[in-house]
Amino acid sequence: MAQFIEPFFIYFLYFCCMSLLASKSPYFATAKSLGALFLFIGFGLFLDSSYMVLQTENAQLYANISMLIGFAIVFWQVNRRVKEQMVSAVIIAIIGEYLFSILLGMYTYRLENVPHYVPLGHAIVYVAVLYFSKASSILKNKIKIEKFLTIFILIYASVFLIFKNDVFGFVMTIATLLILRNKPRERLFYLAMYITVAYLEIIGTTYQCWWWPSTAWNVIPFLPSHNPPSGISLFYFLLDLGTLWFYKQRHKITWSRMKNIRKIRTNTID
Repeated sequence: MAQFIEPFFIYFLYFCCMSLLASKSPYFATAKSLGALFLFIGFGLFLDSSYMVLQTENAQLYANISMLIGFAIVFWQVNRRVKEQMVSAVIIAIIGEYLFSILLGMYTYRLENVPHYVPLGHAIVYVAVLYFSKASSILKNKIKIEKFLTIFILIYASVFLIFKNDVFGFVMTIATLLILRNKPRERLFYLAMYITVAYLEIIGTTYQCWWWPSTAWNVIPFLPSHNPPSGISLFYFLLDLGTLWFYKQRHKITWSRMKNIRKIRTNTID
C-alpha cells in the first residue's frame, strides 16, 4: 500500500506547486485545479471502496490518512485567507454531515458513520473550485465556459431524469440554475461546483462508500431519486455560503472595503 500511496502524493505535491491563477492556458488551469482534484477524489475514495474492503479491514483508515495528507499539502500552499476558509469549511462540514447523515438519515456511509476524510474533503473541493473560478485564463473565457457548463448540466440532469427516474435530482438542478440566473458574480464558481459534486457523487456511490435512498431523503415519496441524485450540489452550496459568511463575520471591515472597491470599479466601467 505504501508503495502506491507515496508516488501519488509526490506527484500531487509537485502539481500543487505549479502556478495556477496566473496561468495563460485555460486547459492548464483546469487540469491544475479540477483535474488534480478529480484525480485525488478517485484515488482517495478508492481506498474506502468495496474493492479495498475485500483486501483489508483498514480501508477507511487508509482513506482518512490519504485525505489528511492531501489536506495538509493544500493548506500549506494556499494564502492566509483561504486557510481560514478551509478551517471554516471543515467545521461546517462536520456539523452538516452529522446533521444530514446521522441525525436525519438523508444518506448513509458504508460503516454508517461519518468518515474523517469527508469534512476534510469538503474543504479541498471548495479550494479547488475556488482557484479554478479565479484563474485569469478561465475568467477570460468566463461566458463561454458558463454556457458550456450550463448545457452540460442540463443534459446530465435530463439523462438522469429520463433513464434513472431521478425526479429529485432534476428538480434540484433546475432550482440551482434558476438561482444562478441572478448571480453573475458567483455563477462560474457554482456551475463548476455542480460538475465537481456530480463527479464526486458518482465515484463515491460506485465505490459504495455511501448511498442515497430511492426517494428524496427517504421522506418524500413523490420525488423519486437516483443513487446519487444529479442535483445534490444544491446542498453543497450551503457549505460554500456558510464558509463565506464565517469569513465575512470575522473580517467585516476588510469585506466592506472590498465591496466599496467593487462599486467604484463598476461605476468607472459604466
